[in-house]
Amino acid sequence: MADEATHADVEVDDVDSAYGDGSDPVPSSANTSLHSSVLKYEWKHGRRYHSFQSGSYNFPNDEMEQERLDMIHHVFFRLMRDKLFLAPIDPNAGLRILDIGTGTGLWAIHMGDDYPGAAEIVGNDLSPIQPHWIPPNVHFVVDNVELDWDSEDKPFDYIHCRYMAGGILDWPRLVRQMYANTKPGGWVEFQESVNTLYSQDETLKKDNAMVRMMDGLAEACDKTGRTLDPAPSMKRWAEEAGFVNVEEKRFRLPIGSWPRDPRLKEVGTLMGVNFVEGVEAFTAVLFKDVLGWSAEEVQALNAGVRAAVRKGDAHAIFDFLVITGQRPE
Repeated sequence: MADEATHADVEVDDVDSAYGDGSDPVPSSANTSLHSSVLKYEWKHGRRYHSFQSGSYNFPNDEMEQERLDMIHHVFFRLMRDKLFLAPIDPNAGLRILDIGTGTGLWAIHMGDDYPGAAEIVGNDLSPIQPHWIPPNVHFVVDNVELDWDSEDKPFDYIHCRYMAGGILDWPRLVRQMYANTKPGGWVEFQESVNTLYSQDETLKKDNAMVRMMDGLAEACDKTGRTLDPAPSMKRWAEEAGFVNVEEKRFRLPIGSWPRDPRLKEVGTLMGVNFVEGVEAFTAVLFKDVLGWSAEEVQALNAGVRAAVRKGDAHAIFDFLVITGQRPE
């Protein structure tokens, strides 16, 4: 996306490794400071964070977080009725695809496995945490999507953007860059939850620790300028950028094993695990460093969140939105 001095393009020559021989994830064309920045990492509150473009993303990238992100990939896949995307595309028709903020790369890898006819699937992220064994049509790029992109001369047929809340300073600018780098007739897709918890049966109270956590996260993200809740505005941003045929689909994303529907029970159970095991990653930097909470206050909140999920009497729900749009022919 960005120019050579600010990004590392990690090519894959075969199915063996996303990073050549696995020993050097940054090509020789990248400068030495970038090489050091990509690989060094930072440690805060006992967790590991990216150091390339440090501070752009306030959540960890260590193995515990990677396992959580892989679980969330499965949650969204099951929630969308075992679909990776809803845009009307055929990846096997030789499409060139971009996955923004690819994280562990699991969505891109899943796409590469399911659609071997896709010409190229690029996943970009601030952290080179993707696995080495990947499909031959997939490769990864170490990059910050908020920098200027340089791929307009080789645009994409489809751009996928998922689970990026709290990580972007200027969403309208990012959407405009997506438009500029989408082929005429190509598609974009956003998948994001509306990060306000609610219940349909009034079992979720305002003093529930899950609600207090989400309220605190929203406040902290607002202070950093990276909104926790871009989803309600995404349809409008896509239309303002020039996309047409913009559609929004809404799914109910439960927290806990209380739903009767087997699929939603599975999704909700995993989302409960997401809260129980992920709350420390959610609150460490944003509550301690941004909101100024003491370690004891954060520990108490985290314990309250875990207890609320395990109690299971609050039927908490997020709305999950999928927005698709097409660049005019």
